[in-house]
Amino acid sequence: MSIFRAYDVRGIFNKDLTTEIAEKIGKGFGTFIGEGKNISVGMDGRLSGKVLRDGIFAGLTSVGCDVIDIGMVPTPVLYFNVANKGLDGGIMITASHNPPEWNGFKIVKKMALPCSDGMGLEQVKENVFKDKFNPSKRKGVVKKYEKILSDYFEYVLQRIKIGKKLKVVLDPGNGVSSLTAPELFKRLGFDVVVLNEKIDGNFPAHPPEPTEENLQQLKEEVVRVNADFGVAYDGDGDRAVFVDEKGNVISSGSVIIMIFAKYFLEKQKNAKIVFDVCSSKAVEDVIKTNGGIPIVSKVGYAHIKNKMSEEGAVFGGEYSNHLYFSEMYYIDDGVFGSLKMAEILSNTDKKLSEIVDSIPKYPAIFDWNFTCPDEVKFDVIKKLKNKSEKLGMKIIDLDGVKLLFDDGWVLWRASNTQPQIKVYVEADTEDRLTELRKFAEDELKKAMGVIE
Repeated sequence: MSIFRAYDVRGIFNKDLTTEIAEKIGKGFGTFIGEGKNISVGMDGRLSGKVLRDGIFAGLTSVGCDVIDIGMVPTPVLYFNVANKGLDGGIMITASHNPPEWNGFKIVKKMALPCSDGMGLEQVKENVFKDKFNPSKRKGVVKKYEKILSDYFEYVLQRIKIGKKLKVVLDPGNGVSSLTAPELFKRLGFDVVVLNEKIDGNFPAHPPEPTEENLQQLKEEVVRVNADFGVAYDGDGDRAVFVDEKGNVISSGSVIIMIFAKYFLEKQKNAKIVFDVCSSKAVEDVIKTNGGIPIVSKVGYAHIKNKMSEEGAVFGGEYSNHLYFSEMYYIDDGVFGSLKMAEILSNTDKKLSEIVDSIPKYPAIFDWNFTCPDEVKFDVIKKLKNKSEKLGMKIIDLDGVKLLFDDGWVLWRASNTQPQIKVYVEADTEDRLTELRKFAEDELKKAMGVIE
């Protein structure tokens, strides 16, 4: 398994990732960025974080880069530090929502622009595997920066406009959002209940992936304390999943994108909204109906952030509940997103469940995962694309293969973080959904059988 993925670096600690590999990655990125540059380094709460951080420090300083050590923080805070302070780059030590035994590195350049495939990560990979490191005569230094959270709090609080005070239940899931979310909600005057607040790299309360099956405690607590809404964050805090006042998990990121799109378009007509290729076709309909300009993008931080920056979009979202804001340097920030949701709800008389009910929806099956080895998953997608083209089907190959029908669509795409192919199906009716679901599964299994 290659630890270098499309967006970042991930692997199992002491199997795929070691201190020595971390040092090489520090050297590889430092060589790519250049001698004398300032690189911010942060980590989440995983148990292997400090060991890998030491390797990153050693690698960066050995090729002449200076390190700004911001300690344990959510990923969006690292991105914020790079953009807000005009630093040359950053490395966040995290495996995001992956299980506890995993770790990795999210790497960014100036303005927190992603260092991903096609944007520099392939050069870092080449540096690492071919030992192409800058022979610097200058030894970099590590400087601790203690004010990062106060910087972040001050910046965020200036951008949230609260009406009436609400009651909210937060579930950081033993992750690093505990460092930011509870304090920010309390400073804004909310009545706050916090679950699983203690940072623990083993994620004892539930896995770091905030799926519906992992959020039973949050659902029950929202109802028990009569809260206005609840929110859960993933392991490194760049994603938020919402629970309405009735204890229902809003699992569809498309619904959340539409809620935010309508809110921003009330304030700014003709604004551009970016969303990923996995999102419901209702997203585009809602954006157009409310006077906005819809822009579709590939999945992932690298693509959404770049597309928003290029287009000057006010907001962007992914089906997976990553939420991006122009006022936050186009960063996907779960905590800022949850504060913006609080802003929306505090300035309306509607309950969250009522807002969700007003959003158009189509029958759909999203994030249907099929195990497929990393070394063949992209070949499977290519096989599906070739067959669809030969049959003359209407396709979008922006990210994976999306087949468009008059009454629905099917998308197959290779996961960029796990050995999986993800399937998405949406249709105008339940009967058509059943047909397209069978078609999507049958065609994928045929393609996987041929490749195997």
